[in-house]
Amino acid sequence: MAKADGPDRVALRATAPAKINLYLHVVGRRADGYHLLDSLIAFADVGDIVEVVASDALGLTIAGRFGAVLEARDGDNLVLRAARRLAQAGGVPAHAAIHLDKRLPVAAGLGGGSSDAAAALKLLDRLWRLGIGDDDLARLGLELGADVPVCLAGRTSFVGGIGDALAFAPTLPSASMLLVNPGVALSTAAVFAAREGEFGAAARFDDAPADATALAALLAARGNDLDDAATGLAPVVGEVRAVLAAQPGCLLARMSGSGATCFGLFADAVAAETAARALAADHADWWVEATSLMASQRSAVAPMPA
Repeated sequence: MAKADGPDRVALRATAPAKINLYLHVVGRRADGYHLLDSLIAFADVGDIVEVVASDALGLTIAGRFGAVLEARDGDNLVLRAARRLAQAGGVPAHAAIHLDKRLPVAAGLGGGSSDAAAALKLLDRLWRLGIGDDDLARLGLELGADVPVCLAGRTSFVGGIGDALAFAPTLPSASMLLVNPGVALSTAAVFAAREGEFGAAARFDDAPADATALAALLAARGNDLDDAATGLAPVVGEVRAVLAAQPGCLLARMSGSGATCFGLFADAVAAETAARALAADHADWWVEATSLMASQRSAVAPMPA
């Protein structure tokens, strides 16, 4: 998106990082059908890019590797819904040109749509000079989706309730990750509907793990309660997880969210990158991305370079 003229026409941009459920337990269900969760959510150093600039109307353009997939699936993108809802809350016209560079796969268990919406909310709050506080922005975000509040927080968190109860987690150690999506989209609602069995228990911890190996050990004692349901709907999820687990240096392999993306945890970036090359060569139709856990909270809003 081009830079516009004038001080009020400066484009702002943000990275909307991939959300990773390091563990996910379904601990109950409300009377209205919403499931109650206990999950440890972190963010990866890979994501979509959202850009906004002042305009005389509201518009959204989408590009990137998965842009066409998103446009085909969703005529009213969550980013547009976020813009309209924020304008309504702030009492301003919903005037902005928004550009989304869609680099993450769609319906993949990475919270891409929620992270995009969170980035758009922060950018537009600044563009429109609304000054909406974090708590009010989180409440507004929850109206858009259960993962939006934690994406707004932008740091490693324990998530409870339906996504509305956040608690900051201990600092996680540096760790490399390999994200793999087999090109299968999974509906979150369908995965939850297919889940069977008893509810799990909360499994939070207080002490920061010393290194990636200690983190993997903590996570190995936990799980993803949606794994069986997702694998039943898309058996390739089990294949991805098994292939990841077999890679040299992989400390833990697990599905993120409701799938179908799985992650491998590595202590060594070289091992993660080596595994990425091997998997990409063997599975050309899979999305394979070597990355790392986001070490710290990043600024969600920054002017675009000239």
